[in-house]
Amino acid sequence: MKNIRILLFAISLGLASCASLDEDPKSFISPDQFYKTANDAIAAVNAIYYHLNQNDTSAQPIYNPLYYTGLDFMSDDVSPGPGATNPDARSLGALTHSASLIRGAESWQQHYAAINMANAAIERIPGIAMDEKLKSRLLGEARFLRALYYFNIVRQFGDVPLVLTDQTQLPIDELQVQRAPANEVYAQIITDLKESVNSFKNGSAPEVGRATEGAAKSLLSKVYLTKRDWANAVATAEEVINGSYGYTLLSDYSQVFLPAYKNSSEHIFSIQFNTAANLSNALTNRAIATGIPGLKGVYADMVPFYTKGTDKYFSIYKLYTPKDKRRNVSFVTKFKSPTNGKWYGKLYDAKVPGDSIPYFNKYWDPNYASTGKSEANANIIRFAEILLIHSEAENELNGPTAKAYASLNRIRKRAGLADLTPGLTKDQFREAVYLDRRLELVGEYQRTFDLIREIGSEVTGVGPEGRGTLLKNLQEAGKTNVAAKHYLFPIPQVEIERNKKLTQNPGWE
Repeated sequence: MKNIRILLFAISLGLASCASLDEDPKSFISPDQFYKTANDAIAAVNAIYYHLNQNDTSAQPIYNPLYYTGLDFMSDDVSPGPGATNPDARSLGALTHSASLIRGAESWQQHYAAINMANAAIERIPGIAMDEKLKSRLLGEARFLRALYYFNIVRQFGDVPLVLTDQTQLPIDELQVQRAPANEVYAQIITDLKESVNSFKNGSAPEVGRATEGAAKSLLSKVYLTKRDWANAVATAEEVINGSYGYTLLSDYSQVFLPAYKNSSEHIFSIQFNTAANLSNALTNRAIATGIPGLKGVYADMVPFYTKGTDKYFSIYKLYTPKDKRRNVSFVTKFKSPTNGKWYGKLYDAKVPGDSIPYFNKYWDPNYASTGKSEANANIIRFAEILLIHSEAENELNGPTAKAYASLNRIRKRAGLADLTPGLTKDQFREAVYLDRRLELVGEYQRTFDLIREIGSEVTGVGPEGRGTLLKNLQEAGKTNVAAKHYLFPIPQVEIERNKKLTQNPGWE
């Protein structure tokens, strides 16, 4: 396995970096030597998954927790807490970051490392003599993962290099690739996902924790929503909702996030954590307050507080009604010490009895207190989001129809809330969907992308219609440094220096 790891790390460098790699020539395997057997094909696809929550560098893995510190810190729902001492992370929370941002470079490099692994697999697995059904499934997984990685970076950076071939053995001058228009990148994402669906249809039975036909179709519906292609978003979401995939909402919202229920009927695609394999979800301890006997909390991720009316400590926590069952699952206001049994918590202001600071709780693992490790998976897309996509797109396409209400009310019913009743205008229903989406998916790598995507009155010059709600929402949350340029991340300066064909995003020059 050591030889495979070294090969795949070498492949990962491709476009992502021109840095040198000290290799042990005795243990290096060239791509031509490697892609020979079914086991090689499986290992190649496993390597594409690898970058979701691991890497071979000191960088934060994408979903553990780079997309929190490298993206969601810019939102109105998450901010760097006292334990987030990294200047990069704190600059994102204050929107004072620049093109020299390390977190931006890490995101760029890790996504392209994974994309090149996918390119190599898609290019070379077809030539392997192996079971055709297994081959088809593996190619479906590779195409799904390439689409997911490109979907992330096109939303984060806008126009990006669109590389679809294995870059491993190319000379440095051929690694200089210019940015492709975002619409071309989206077109390739859609192509990959459609081909992925077909590959899964012809493939062998899916395995738990891996991409599936339902996952490819679900991500496709989200891509259409992002592009504001309402008709295709509705149609594709309905194929998932009415399909034979077996997806449904878990009856208890808390079960969605507990390790005992992971990979069950609501989970369409999740990042897998397994402490036996030394894979622990780092977001667990980042949300726990410090100083609690028996808990290893660092409080690096916190709920941002801002002034609303006379309340100086308003936050997303106060957007939930007391009846909303999601509030006390997504957040806690105090912790019980496993050492002494005492409860620990803090108030916003001692003058306001009971007004306690909320802490994120979605990634809590009940075994964490005794093990110091968490097996809580990170949800990338789950059935609740498909219902939200369906209700939003249907409203934009046809207004608040019975179908739009039905999908949204399934979410609300589980949360313990009353159904929305017909009579809302299209604009009113849109705002209702946006609110429930925010409350349902808080802390699940969604909010910043949603602020960029949602329909608003802002004219930004980016996105399918050049409109979003980022400026409005962040200004209301007290992040007054926000500007139109923040709809996109700056292209990492280190990548511009390596690739002379790259250009910078507007406002970041």
